[in-house]
Amino acid sequence: MKRKILVTDDEMPVVRIIKTNLELEGFQVVTAFNGEEALSQVQTEKPDLVILDVMMPKMDGWEVLARLKGDPATEDLPVVMLTALSQIEDMDRGARLGNDCYLTKPFDPTELISMVRRLLVAVEEQELY
Repeated sequence: MKRKILVTDDEMPVVRIIKTNLELEGFQVVTAFNGEEALSQVQTEKPDLVILDVMMPKMDGWEVLARLKGDPATEDLPVVMLTALSQIEDMDRGARLGNDCYLTKPFDPTELISMVRRLLVAVEEQELY
């Protein structure tokens, strides 16, 4: 069964690059273009992992992350923050809110795929024990 990834970013070219690379690696990809849509997609699509931008309309990625990690139904859902925010304070904020990985733009798609694979393997190993 293909693992499902939710890609959330308000920049269509970024979403397209990530989606294409993930699909080439055999993942099923669903998308969202703002924070509210991301939360809705998590509820309806039940992704195995979320890739989340910070600076988005309607609801930023920080709020989405806080809501996901604050909800018992989604608190264990792996989240990769993918953002142009590269300050230590931003990385620390992501860690405090519970992100699993933090990657800054511009990014290497190969590195992102590697992070996704590592997180999904870690989740599978936890489910075994």
